[in-house]
Parts: sequence; structure tokens; C-alpha cells
Amino acid sequence: MAYNIKKATFAKSSSKFTECPDDGLPEFAFIGRSNVGKSSLINKLTNKKDLAKTSQTPGKTQLINHFLINEKWYLVDLPGYGWAKVGQEKRMQFSKMIRNYLLDRENLKCVFVLIDSRHEPQAIDFDFLNFLGKKEVPFVIIYTKIDKSSGNQTQKILAAHQRELLKTWEEAPLRFMTSAQTGAGCEDLRDYMKSILDELRENAKLDHEKLNNDKLDNEKLEIDDYEVDID
Repeated sequence: MAYNIKKATFAKSSSKFTECPDDGLPEFAFIGRSNVGKSSLINKLTNKKDLAKTSQTPGKTQLINHFLINEKWYLVDLPGYGWAKVGQEKRMQFSKMIRNYLLDRENLKCVFVLIDSRHEPQAIDFDFLNFLGKKEVPFVIIYTKIDKSSGNQTQKILAAHQRELLKTWEEAPLRFMTSAQTGAGCEDLRDYMKSILDELRENAKLDHEKLNNDKLDNEKLEIDDYEVDID
């Protein structure tokens, strides 16, 4: 059964990762170049057309935006890299904010890197992917706007991307093909997020059981020690 996002609400905007929500809920972050269609895809993914603000002017997202999903986890809208029409000082500010969030946010579970499926491989995208790989930040690639080109053209572009990826990676990262217009790929994305959430829940359950077992073992040792002292 497909995973359903029943509730999506804006939670908070932050200018630094230390100001982000502190409730420890899992987070999935979305990031990509300016004008990649990030806000539109977020809205389609959550079935809420005005959740993330869309604009004809690239680079409008300038804060870390948290959206609470099903009251259980966060979808995080990060400023796009490439930073269209902003000054050098602002670019450095964005770069520091994003880097700190990606490297230091403990409850970040996966980064979804959005790439426009209409364009040939761009150095800025692959530099960012390689940065995440070197820093061991979990990520997947989301190709956007697959409805904007013919199937043959899209496959040609994606093949070029695959060749470029395999120059650096032994195995190409997981990828999804999406369209904010038609909704293509959104169900697969939601199911992928659910698989991560299910794994987190199962691991938490196992940790809890281990903690209880360790507690019982310690109590038994204390009883055994007490019996030895009596003897």
C-alpha cells in the first residue's frame, strides 16, 4: 500500500542549523540548483499546492524551512546551490548555513538532491554529490521535470549523467525520475521515505529491547553478587 501524506504544515524557518526544531524527529532535506523545481515538487509530493512558496525568480529560498509531515517527521527545504542573483557575501552565508546543516544535523536521515533532467551534466551538481559522498552524508538523486522533454531525449541526458557518475562512483547513487506537473515518481519517493522511517522504527525497537535485556542481565548479576556475599 502506498504511503500517504495526510498532513503537512509549515513548522519553522531558520537562518542556522542550531535554530532548527529540537524535538529530534527524523528529517529529509531537499536541495538543488536554483530553478530546479524544488518547491513545486515538494508541493506535489505533499499534496499541498501552497506549502512551499514557488516563484518565477530563482533563489527565493534563503532559509532552512521545516515542514512537519504527518506529525512524525520533517521535510526540509534548503536554499538552492548556485544562488542566482545574490552577492558574494550572501553566497558565503548560504554556503556556511547549508554545510553546517548537512554535516552537523544529527537527525538528518537523507538528502534528496534535485537535478533538472533536461540538462547535460553540470559540474556544480557533481561537485555537490561528491562532497556528500566524501562526507558520508546519505543521499539520493531526484531528476525533475521529466515531462518537459521527450522520452528519448530524457534517456539520452540520463545516460550522460550515469557515465559522469561512474567516473567517480563504483556504483551510481539511487535515483528517481519525477514531474511536479504530472506527479510521476512522487509515489516512489514517498514509499522510499517510508522505508527509511520503518527501518528507523525497527532499529529503535531493537535498541529498546537490547536496553531492557541489558538491564535484566545487570539485575541478575547484582543478585548473584549479593548471594556470593551472603555465602
